[in-house]
Amino acid sequence: MDWKIFLSGEIHSGWGDDLIQTARDRKLPVTFFTPVTDHEASDNVGVKILGAGENPFRKDHKAAWINAIRIRRGIGNVDVVIVKFGEQYRQWNATYDADVAVASGKPLIVIHPEEFNHALKEIDSQAMAVESDEQQVIEILEYVITKK
Repeated sequence: MDWKIFLSGEIHSGWGDDLIQTARDRKLPVTFFTPVTDHEASDNVGVKILGAGENPFRKDHKAAWINAIRIRRGIGNVDVVIVKFGEQYRQWNATYDADVAVASGKPLIVIHPEEFNHALKEIDSQAMAVESDEQQVIEILEYVITKK
């Protein structure tokens, strides 16, 4: 049985692609799901489909409404949610995804640098694991899935 895993958070470093490749290299029986990681496509989907808004606030909300459909469905249909908070940008959307995971009763794994411990303490307190790098997450997945 494949485990279904939702990856969320920082989209500029390629961490998700690296995690997916490592899981494949280790032959873990997993299928990954993500939000749209093309930043421009994600930001402009509302305008593209629903038309231009009166102001940037409306543009952002149109995109958020449409993206939320994919995110809620994705999180609702997986076994584990992994959220990474990167150093370069503030991923407020990742906070939302972590909240949806917890509210849906999904196990949550959080990745972030130690210097974020205080800022993310409420999110960390709801996670099943809080790690500082993707390698630790792979080891957790390998253990819980294959018992190795």
